[in-house]
Amino acid sequence: MAEAPRTSEARRDAVFGRWVVFSPARSRRPTDLKSHNPTANPSSGPGADAPKPSCPFCAGRESECAPQIFRVPPDDALPWRIRVIQNLYPALRRDIEPPPAPEPEVVDGEAEAEEQPGERAVRGFGFHDVVIETPRHDVRLWDLGAEGVRDVLLAYAARVRQLREHPAVKYVQVFKNHGASAGASMAHSHSQMLGTPFVPPSVTSRLNCMKGFFDRSGNCSLCEIRSKDILISKTPYFSAIVPFAASYPFEIWIIPQQHLSYFHEIDEAKALDLGSLLKTMLQKLSKQLNDPPFNFMIHSTPFGLSSSCLPYAHWFLQIVPQLSVIGGFELGSGCYINPVFPEDAAKILRELDCST
Repeated sequence: MAEAPRTSEARRDAVFGRWVVFSPARSRRPTDLKSHNPTANPSSGPGADAPKPSCPFCAGRESECAPQIFRVPPDDALPWRIRVIQNLYPALRRDIEPPPAPEPEVVDGEAEAEEQPGERAVRGFGFHDVVIETPRHDVRLWDLGAEGVRDVLLAYAARVRQLREHPAVKYVQVFKNHGASAGASMAHSHSQMLGTPFVPPSVTSRLNCMKGFFDRSGNCSLCEIRSKDILISKTPYFSAIVPFAASYPFEIWIIPQQHLSYFHEIDEAKALDLGSLLKTMLQKLSKQLNDPPFNFMIHSTPFGLSSSCLPYAHWFLQIVPQLSVIGGFELGSGCYINPVFPEDAAKILRELDCST
């Protein structure tokens, strides 16, 4: 007997606080959803492993890049595998005076920075760095072994720890854009991070939403996720899920099973476990969705957050395949329309074999 067609449903997310409308009538079968703008596969074609004449991220063209911050391995006598460099075209500049810190106010006996309402302009101080994930132009992040992805994650964490030492940096956003329509200006596999002198409003909103859940239930909203219907894969340290109220089709969250607030405190064992799982999730998305453009973001916790806030602050990694265009309803309402129910997307990804 054929299953009855699913009807539309609205769900509210317990982490970002967004409402999402699930409307399967707006799409064909979930398995038919593919990227119509697949990213070019750099490994195809003769001589693809050779450095590209116009790519400064390739090995041997280091002098064309902005200054290096550090490399892996650190020994200059050995070939590099990862380079962390300054962005040649930074959104924020490290060579100008930081803006003055807001005056603290006392809340519950602790000093917290007060964000004044209304319009405000400050100097565009901050740090904008690039992580070149491989010296080879033909290798994508998920082409690396689990150890290679681990080393990229550890490079992120090491740089975040460095930026944490600057008194003006309040938050570091680590992210990867893959594909031109996802914001990547270079085809060579890389990721970025921005250290800001303020806590971005979406981070504040996320923490406030998680605090509301904690105040009502006494539990962390990410620790409480237990549904097997949205689970894709589980490892000793992490779970990969399609979130209950996914804003985007085939969106994935990778969540530490242990309650951890700061990504930059990750150790080698957890980084290897995360590297293996992240590699697998990116392979699954590439195979199922025709190598789509995507973004991934690491949602961590602002530096210096009060210890009373840490019980509900839980970091995670979000992967968003770019399969559709954000329209007027989403921009106007802050709500999203997703044509694929999370349970359906999770089942497809869970059953997808990437071993061949």
